[in-house]
Amino acid sequence: MGGCVSTSSRSTCSSRSNGDTVSPSCFCGQKRTRRTFSDHVVSLQHLPSIPNRIFMNGKSRSSCIFTQQGRKGINQDAMIVWEDFMSEDVVFCGVFDGHGPHGHLVARKVRDTLPIKILSFLHSYQSRRDGSNTTCFKGNLRSDGGESEKDCSPEDKLNSIWREAFLKSYKAMDKELRSHPNLDCFCSGSTAVTIVKQGSNLFMGYIGDSRAIMGSKDSNDSTVAIQLTVDLKPDLPREAERIKRCKGRVFALQDEPEVPRVWLPFDDAPGLAMARAFGDFCLKEYGVISIPEFSHRVLTERDQFIVLASDGVWDVLTNEEVVEIVSMAPTRSSAARILVDSAAREWKLKYPTSKMDDCAVVCLFLDGKMDSESDYDEQNFSSATLQSNHSGNAIESDDGQKCEPSLQRNFTVRSSEENDAYGRLAVEADGNGETVAAEDQNWSGLEGVTRVNSLVQLPRFSDERPNPEVL
Repeated sequence: MGGCVSTSSRSTCSSRSNGDTVSPSCFCGQKRTRRTFSDHVVSLQHLPSIPNRIFMNGKSRSSCIFTQQGRKGINQDAMIVWEDFMSEDVVFCGVFDGHGPHGHLVARKVRDTLPIKILSFLHSYQSRRDGSNTTCFKGNLRSDGGESEKDCSPEDKLNSIWREAFLKSYKAMDKELRSHPNLDCFCSGSTAVTIVKQGSNLFMGYIGDSRAIMGSKDSNDSTVAIQLTVDLKPDLPREAERIKRCKGRVFALQDEPEVPRVWLPFDDAPGLAMARAFGDFCLKEYGVISIPEFSHRVLTERDQFIVLASDGVWDVLTNEEVVEIVSMAPTRSSAARILVDSAAREWKLKYPTSKMDDCAVVCLFLDGKMDSESDYDEQNFSSATLQSNHSGNAIESDDGQKCEPSLQRNFTVRSSEENDAYGRLAVEADGNGETVAAEDQNWSGLEGVTRVNSLVQLPRFSDERPNPEVL
């Protein structure tokens, strides 16, 4: 079974509840004999039975994923590949990098819940349009805005629907985290980089500093790197301006001038190294938002693969190096593991005195092909299967087993006395603090730079065990 792939296809029947249960729509052009989710009701309780959904080290039909714990305690990264997301030509991929005392729980909660919220939105949209959940969903959708056919092409409508799906699903996800009775997200949060591949269309929504890139052939038939997302750091002009209007402060500590952070207006805490995130509600009134950047790209036959990874990879490897490593992997099923291994080596070489960050990688091969099972077995991936752990009694480990949560303290966290010794850059705040929606940016993402930690002045893990009912 390797890689925690669910292969059963049992049909369930229940009603939608609070956006966590949805009967996904079908797609035009799909034969009823082909596997789809149109006959399934998806909920958190049913996740373990969903076919072709992987979230632990392993591979699927067209992808491989791998994560490795760093040296800061429990692995706070999460990842997912969900093939047959709505039909056989749709794939959902995501990487989520948690931070703060309960960051690992936030990342896993988002991993499990966000895809369902996207499905729920699409199902609700189609129900509103047709009054039925059995009509096909493809590029011939009518928009709810009342636009006429001559004013909006089918491609524009499809793009608009996916944009709204990402925006509303991210908003609903953050709202659920805020009201969660057992998960404290006040000073904990997670990044998210998520993509949906529908045929030749690629839709992307993302917050934080996890990144997606693509390997593509140029005119000389050489594989080149194309960055698909922007690292949403606090010092990017638009992000910094929004945070300042909301009375938040952006500056880097004196001993890490390359790491801009977000601070409360009245205290040198918590020092968040990103401008957008799920959770982190201590900063939501001061400019940190969960509104995703959205983009759409039409894939060509020259596009080879997509890599999603947390910042533990981008801190030490460039886009070009990542593309080269994946291209040179002896087998496709080993590409994610080899990339993480390469990042681990670079951490030791470049930053021998720093604690290596967690690394998580998803490699999606766009031609839909993968290695044979014999090639896969040779890579020594774990064949253990771990069902989704919604009770929170145990934590997923790298080898697919359950273990008790680690309570180690991250010793890169600074004390208040140490922080007082650092010089600070005063930042003036103005405006009424309103939150603005994400729009197209005219700046590009920067290459990854080393970040000592996502948060400062906070322990990585609390001294109390997670509530058994947290997830």
